[in-house]
Amino acid sequence: MSTGPIPTSARPTADLYGNSGGARPLAFIYDRNATRSHVVLDMRLEGCLTYARRHDWQVADQWIDRGDDALGSRRPRFTALLEIMRTQARIRPVLCLVHTWDRLAHDGELRIALQQRVAQAGGYVATTFDESDERAHAVLVGRSDA
Repeated sequence: MSTGPIPTSARPTADLYGNSGGARPLAFIYDRNATRSHVVLDMRLEGCLTYARRHDWQVADQWIDRGDDALGSRRPRFTALLEIMRTQARIRPVLCLVHTWDRLAHDGELRIALQQRVAQAGGYVATTFDESDERAHAVLVGRSDA
């Protein structure tokens, strides 16, 4: 569900990620679903939309990996999300919004690898439970100044 075209104009100032200052954050909602049922998935997605609205974030869209793509490290929809995120990270704060950390991956190593991919695209991951890896950005991208 898209909330309309993503504006590409920006203000000239930048934060520590190189994002423009004062711009409204752009949330990329991500989930995965290995089962045929979508009732619980729909509730998680609605929770993400509600959370984004409460924080006054613009929602870019929703990306969902399904079936086998939801289980392994190959995540085509997640990869597509990152490609768009990378273009937007130069002009505004961007984040990957998930319901819980497990929506990235149950496996801790895989979850960290996916968080690193988000950080390398210029964003951070946030959950609907007020958790975020935003402060760990430097560590996730491998900078020594962390």
